This record gives sequence, structure tokens and C-alpha cells, in this order.
Amino acid sequence: MARRPAVPDVLRERDYRLLFGAQATSLLGDQMATVALAFGVLGIGGSASDVGLVFAARSLALMASLLGGGVIGDRLPRRRVLAATDLVRLASQGLLAAVLIGGGTAIWPVIALSAVTGAATGVFNPTATAFLPAVVAPRRLQEANALRSLAASAGRIAGPLLAGVLVATAGAGWALAVDAATYAVSAVLVLGIRVAGAPAGVGPAERATVLADLRAGWTAFRSRRWLWAIVAWAAVGNVVLGAWRVLGPVVAEHDLGGVTAWSAIIAASGAGGVAGGLVALRAAPRRPLLLAVGALALFYPEMALLAAVAPTAVIAVAAAVGEAGLILCLTVWESTLQRHVEPRLLSRVSAYDWLGSLAFEPLGLAVWGPIAAVVGVSEALWLATGLGVLSIVAVLAVRDVRTLPAAPAAAAVAGATDG
Repeated sequence: MARRPAVPDVLRERDYRLLFGAQATSLLGDQMATVALAFGVLGIGGSASDVGLVFAARSLALMASLLGGGVIGDRLPRRRVLAATDLVRLASQGLLAAVLIGGGTAIWPVIALSAVTGAATGVFNPTATAFLPAVVAPRRLQEANALRSLAASAGRIAGPLLAGVLVATAGAGWALAVDAATYAVSAVLVLGIRVAGAPAGVGPAERATVLADLRAGWTAFRSRRWLWAIVAWAAVGNVVLGAWRVLGPVVAEHDLGGVTAWSAIIAASGAGGVAGGLVALRAAPRRPLLLAVGALALFYPEMALLAAVAPTAVIAVAAAVGEAGLILCLTVWESTLQRHVEPRLLSRVSAYDWLGSLAFEPLGLAVWGPIAAVVGVSEALWLATGLGVLSIVAVLAVRDVRTLPAAPAAAAVAGATDG
């Protein structure tokens, strides 16, 4: 019997190794920044509201720049766009670190620099999605996306721990300085890649206005029923996820023993994400969207158990399974998108995917607290669980979601040359 190689085939490709190194490094920094930024704001005398404003500025700037980022990623060599956004984030996070290390007490520079980081990330995300098919062969996209998911899950575990140590020993500013350095490493690695990732045949004479480019991306997005159905489903899922994020700590505080219980649940979730990435490395579904929807359905038992105030250990196990399903879902989804959308449109279509999926996330974070105040915390969690289950039924009613094959009949060619 033939044995599977111990090292995924995609890691034997030089350009992908560089891209994976860049992604793993910056993802670790992102998770460090989440912890360091919150404590940095509190350390300069900011309030909980100030922490919220800083994170909101980053999130809103990210969403505001997504569509423009999609146009940029389809017009310019994607390798250069990725390196440029890394350098912008190196500058913004580096200046933010300098503000905190220097003892600044004003909150507005922190908000402004966080917004710059968010805007650069909004350009980076759809460009990165479209760049990968230029780096690896279509048959290896699933492996490549799974490895990125593994790096993200590992970063969720290691990043907060490393940031916690740095914040406690050197200060939040130095933790953010390390985050800034990860973008420098990422930029160097990306620039070492030999392909530019620009769509074939897109020259200056063929470029229309930005508005026309956005319309072309929107036409490509809405013409694929499976695509907009999954994005609408993800938008509902992010509203539901808000109940877990907002009400989970409340249940832990009142019924499970406090922060220790919630930390154990989150840690188990991170471990589950690693397991999900490992499964995604070997998954080869014939009907990828059917698998993706089924995998994400594994998230809802943990919501139900939280609503029922099950023991912490039981919720933690369910959280690990749910996170494994989430990572498998996201990995299969991104690979499917990359295989079924033409390279020349992929950044713009990916931008609509990102924007549609994230658009209602702030609503999910805002609405469940007031709902719980009216109907009760447990009842609100049951309501969120029911909404999530109904969304699964609705998306599976779309025939294209159930029947889309793993790859189009004629595989798209990511015609990219070094620029």
C-alpha cells in the first residue's frame, strides 16, 4: 500500500514555502496584536470604551477598503501589492509601538494608526486569496489553504501567550513592535517569490474605471448562485457567532466558575482548529460546498450546550469539534472559490465575499446583549442556535450548493508572470 508523504507536497514548492512562511509569521503577529493593543490602550489610561473604539476603527477601515483592494489586486502584480500592504502595516504598527513605548497618553493616534492597519489589511485579504492560485497548482490549493489554516490556529494559541509574556515583562508597546517586525519578515519573503500573480492579459489599455471594475466584479459575484448563497449564509453565521462571543463569557462568569472556565473553552477551541487544519490537508470532497456546510454545522452543538449550561469540560470538547468544523469549512470554501473564479476577477470577487461575510459582524456583536436583557441569556443562546440551524437548511435548499463539483470542467489557468 502506498504511503502518504510525511511532508505535504505543496511544501516542496519553493514559492509556496516563502508564501507560507510570510503568512505564518504575520498571522502570529496579528494574534499578538489583539492582546497587546487592548492592554496598550488600558495602559495609557484608556477605558473599555476606548478599547472598543480602537478595534472598531480597525474593523471599519478594513471593510471600507475591501472593494478598492479587490480592484487593486486585479489591476497590479499581486506580489507587489502584498509586499506594499505589509510595509504599510510595518509602518503603522511600528509607529503605534513607538507611541506606547514613548509614554503617549492620547487615544487618537492609536485609533488613527489602527485604522491605517485595518485599511491595509482590507487591500491585503482579497489580493492574498487571488495570489495563491498563481503560486501553486489547482490540485494543491486545498493543501495550501489547509496549511494556512493550521498556521492561523497555531497563532491563535501561541500569539496571545507570547503577547502576554511581553506585555507583562516589557510592556504592550514592545509586543506591538514584535508584531510590526512580523510584517517586515512577511514583506521580504513575499518579494522573494518569483511570480507576480497578475491576471493574464490585463494591460493598461484594457482597464476601465474603478467603478466599471467594481461592476464587473459584482456581475461575476451575483451570476454564481452558489457563491452569493454561501456568502449570505456566512453573513448570518457571523451574526450568530456574535452570541457566542458576547454571551459566552457571561455564562462562564455566572454559571461555570469565571474566566478560568472560559479560557479553557477557548484553548480547547484553538486545539480543535489545529485538528481541523490537519483534516483539511487530506480532504478531497467531490461536493466541496456540501462538506463545508456540514462541517460548519458542527459549531451549533457547542452553542446549544452553552445555552443549556452544560459542564465546562463538555462545552470545551464541543468547542474543539466546532472549531475543527469551522476551519475545515473555511479551507474548503477558499479552495473552491479559487478554483471556480477566473484569475482576472478573483481579487474583486473575493472582496465581495469578504465584505458580504463580514458586513453584519458588528450587528452580531451589538444585538445579543440587548436581546439577552429582554429574554434572558440562555434563551438568547437558544435563539441564536435556532437561527444558525435554519440558515443551514436554507443554504442547503440551493441546488448549486449541493451539486457544485470540486473543480470546473476546464481548470482556470492563473496566468501570472513576474513583474
